[in-house]
Order: sequence, then structure tokens, then C-alpha cells
Amino acid sequence: MTNPKQYDKLDIVEMRKPHACQTNRWEIIRMGMDIRIKCQNCGHIVTMTRRDFEKKMKRVLVQNQPKVNPEETQRK
Repeated sequence: MTNPKQYDKLDIVEMRKPHACQTNRWEIIRMGMDIRIKCQNCGHIVTMTRRDFEKKMKRVLVQNQPKVNPEETQRK
């Protein structure tokens, strides 16, 4: 079995086919049963099933780094 592609909300991904505006950078804006992605160039939003998304996604370009709250690190 191959490794599943690792992606998360707010990551920037590249799909197998470019969008009609000729850009191939998409931001994941919703994750659940369906995944919603937004074109980084024109702002068009597409919703697809997780299964379709995993088939059509080529790779993760930029992984979102979760913001660390400095107050939480001081409490520990």
C-alpha cells in the first residue's frame, strides 16, 4: 500500500490539471467528507469529495504552519 498524501486545511496544493485561469495553486479552505479548494489566482471555489480530491491532487506545495500562541508555551 502506498503512503497517503499528507495535506491539511490551509495548505496550498497543486492539482493534476490547471484551472481555466491557467493557475495551478489551490488553497484548501474546508475539510470534512467533502473538500473545498480555492484558486489562488481568481478566487474560484470548488467542492469535491475527498476521494476525488485525492485522485486529482498532484502534490502539496506549501504546508500551513500552525500558529503557536506564545502564552501557551510560557504556561508549560
